[in-house]
Amino acid sequence: MTYPLVIDLKTDGIPVQRSCRVLGFSPQAFYKWLAQPYSDRDWDDAHLVNKIIDIHRSDPEFGYRLITDELHKAGVDVSEGHVQRLCHEHQIFSVLSPRAKKRPKPKPASADDLVERDFTANRPNVLWLTDITEHPTSEGKLYLCAIKDVWSNRIVGYSIDTRITAELAATALRNAVAIRDIDPGLIVHSDRGSQFRSRKFTTVIESNELLASMGQVGTSADNAAMESFFSLLQKNVLNRRKTWATRDELRTEIVYWIEATYHRRRRQRRLGKLTPIEYETIYQPPANAA
Repeated sequence: MTYPLVIDLKTDGIPVQRSCRVLGFSPQAFYKWLAQPYSDRDWDDAHLVNKIIDIHRSDPEFGYRLITDELHKAGVDVSEGHVQRLCHEHQIFSVLSPRAKKRPKPKPASADDLVERDFTANRPNVLWLTDITEHPTSEGKLYLCAIKDVWSNRIVGYSIDTRITAELAATALRNAVAIRDIDPGLIVHSDRGSQFRSRKFTTVIESNELLASMGQVGTSADNAAMESFFSLLQKNVLNRRKTWATRDELRTEIVYWIEATYHRRRRQRRLGKLTPIEYETIYQPPANAA
């Protein structure tokens, strides 16, 4: 990287040939570098680092392995070792990694608590709650992000995946928005997990003119109404077996329980002993029904 010095010396009136001779390389090598200061590999790596930074900013918990998976999903043909080298050079580590402990912690979410533990609504699509839960199988964990309308307790959107990512939360919210007749100002309440603070999730919030609300750090009661749904899921699905053999098997059971049992057969006292579907059918105007 002494080539740029030749340019500086030339500005001071020193001939290129003399500078190259003193610095120990040929003028031809200097002019070759001047025609292409950066190699094709350097140029490709620079673009790859930009993609890595975007992925890591979206999911700060991702290390180089998960970042590589996301790059492959986006059609980028790159080895895991190459991504590991670039992450090391640019100090890009998972926030869960010991190497990241000295790095600044992610900033707290800017969203205020708009709910303050008042989990009630007088009409549909006023207040939605969301959270993520994990379930073990013999193949590994399965993650569920669910969104519940507190008016009817209906699960209006959900997403299931093998990894806990920002896309998991964003997909669940997109699914809910797609099937509900919503108005601007609908409140989406969550905890302060990184998935709900991610750019992907906040983009869905902002593009649909929703309002983000987040409970206090370390206070489970701030989203207790959502936890009650996960507790029912635990008792009625997960606890029925000691182990689940495959993720697909558990995924099928979760979807069936939500759609067939929880929505259509499980009567709730808060709803006047009606199911969520019955409650919405009876009390929601047909024109606004989901």
